[in-house]
Amino acid sequence: MRTIGQVAALAGVTVRTLHHYDEIGLLRPSGRSNGGYRVYADADLERLHRVLSYRELGFSLDQVASILDDPDADTASHLRRQHALVRRRVARLQSMLAHIEKALEAQQMGISLTPDEQFEVFGDNWPGDEYAAEAQERWGDTEAWAQSQRRTSTYTKADWVAVKAEGDTAEAGLAAAMQAGVPASDVRAMDLAEALRQQIDRRFYDCPPGMHRNLADMYLADPRFTAHYDKRAAGLAQYVHDAIHANADRQEAS
Repeated sequence: MRTIGQVAALAGVTVRTLHHYDEIGLLRPSGRSNGGYRVYADADLERLHRVLSYRELGFSLDQVASILDDPDADTASHLRRQHALVRRRVARLQSMLAHIEKALEAQQMGISLTPDEQFEVFGDNWPGDEYAAEAQERWGDTEAWAQSQRRTSTYTKADWVAVKAEGDTAEAGLAAAMQAGVPASDVRAMDLAEALRQQIDRRFYDCPPGMHRNLADMYLADPRFTAHYDKRAAGLAQYVHDAIHANADRQEAS
């Protein structure tokens, strides 16, 4: 048997709360000490745990009392009910967490879009928080990163739609050229690669041909970039890499 003070300390509630539960009949102690003080048995602690669990799930005291005093409910029934309710709450919290994380990612990357707008514009191509953190760690102290942050911080949804459309157009053109058998060194492929470079230069940061060549190398070295291009057309990552290299050579020779 435990005193009310001991039970309050174990459960993380106040003595006043336990007094109130006793007064409304929600949790009556099993007995009294010789001095007339409330004392609680293990069964009382088990009921208190259920009370606090249901309260944490948002039930009112009246609802908790009704659930606990249901004559058809036993310990297993309560555990199954609580398990289902907790799983639903966890799912809701995970959804909320995902939205908050997306908002944080967008803020870090200078993208001022709501989560719904991010999905609408980028769909499955939206980078995850791991990529955003990695990008900041790798390039956060570079001028290119600073330029990108300054420029994109003012972009509206319409701006991002235009950015996405520009990139899709150039990538689709490169995929079509590759599938038509156009060599990556052909002027048509190089012009499309140049369109990609100019988009980066115009929309994000200064991107001379040499830097674009380095980016092309990363497209093959990083499987995430390779998967992005090859999802559009098998072998496209290699083709884009070769077209960018050919274009960089052309630009630097002119």
